[in-house]
Amino acid sequence: MPWVVLIAAIIAGLDQLTKWWVVHSLQPDESRVVIAGFFDLVNWRNTGAAWGMFRNHNLVFTVILVLALATLVWFRHSFQLNRPSARIALGLMLGGIAGNLIDRLRVGQVIDFLLFYIGGYHWPAFNVADSAICVGVGLYVILTWRSEHDGRKARAAS
Repeated sequence: MPWVVLIAAIIAGLDQLTKWWVVHSLQPDESRVVIAGFFDLVNWRNTGAAWGMFRNHNLVFTVILVLALATLVWFRHSFQLNRPSARIALGLMLGGIAGNLIDRLRVGQVIDFLLFYIGGYHWPAFNVADSAICVGVGLYVILTWRSEHDGRKARAAS
C-alpha cells in the first residue's frame, strides 16, 4: 500500500501545482491558444460535472468524492495489489479524486485548464486529476478483463 499512497500523493500534488500555475498565469475564463484549432489552456471553474452538467451542486459532488475515496480505500484489497499495475491504477484514481476534492473543499469548485477541440467540437475542459482518474479506471478495467480472460483460459485448459 505504500506505493499506492506515494502515487496518489504525487498525482494530487501535481494536480494542485498545475492548478496553482494556471490560477496565477491566466485570468478567470481566459483562454490561451497552444495549438490553434486543437488545444487551449484555460482557467475555467466547474461547480458541476463534465460539460458543466449539474452546475452549482458542489456539495453533492464533494460528498460523492468523499464516498468514492472511502469506497476505494475500503475495497482496496480487491484490487490485486500484488500486481504493480493494479497499485498504479489505484494510486491514480485515489490521487485524482483527492486532487479534485481539495479544489471543492478549498475553493468550492474544480479548476479545469486543458481544453481540446476540433472546429466547433469541444471536449470538456479537464485537469491532471481528471486525467489520472480516467487513466486509472481504464487501466483497472484492462487488468480486470485480462485477469478474467486468463482465468477462463486456465479453467478451459484443466
